[in-house]
Amino acid sequence: MSQSLFYLIAFLSIFFSLLVIFTKNPVHSVLYLIITFFTFTIHYILLNAQFLAIVNFIVYMGAIMVLFLFVLMLLNLNKDAEPAKSNLLKIAGVVAGMCLLVTLVGSVKALNVSNPVVLNNPNLGLVKNLGKVLFNEFLLPFEISSLLLLSAMVGAVLLAKKEA
Repeated sequence: MSQSLFYLIAFLSIFFSLLVIFTKNPVHSVLYLIITFFTFTIHYILLNAQFLAIVNFIVYMGAIMVLFLFVLMLLNLNKDAEPAKSNLLKIAGVVAGMCLLVTLVGSVKALNVSNPVVLNNPNLGLVKNLGKVLFNEFLLPFEISSLLLLSAMVGAVLLAKKEA
């Protein structure tokens, strides 16, 4: 069951990533990218990496995709405003795409597929274990980085504040 689910999610990841590339509407492309990141989150959960799944979900699907949508809304992309591409630029794009395709085919042929890797410690990617390591062995660097982020936030507020 787990292996068939993995292959289904892998197929969906590839399918939606191709839709990101070949969709004409940029807003639809960003929405397909969000779905692609969601399939990556499912992959992380299947690979027992819950922390990476949570970070992927919050950072990429939440923050970066909202930023992309705002940028697309501000750009006002029209067909009339888009400059015509020269034939030389189109040929260069085709050559670059073929070079990428040859590289991908060569790397897939060189890939040595063996049995799936089984972790010796199945609790390796759990957030609980990461928290134990973070707050035991790396408590001082964690607290110093939090003070650094706090000072950067205060500095940003002071720089953005208008003089009265």
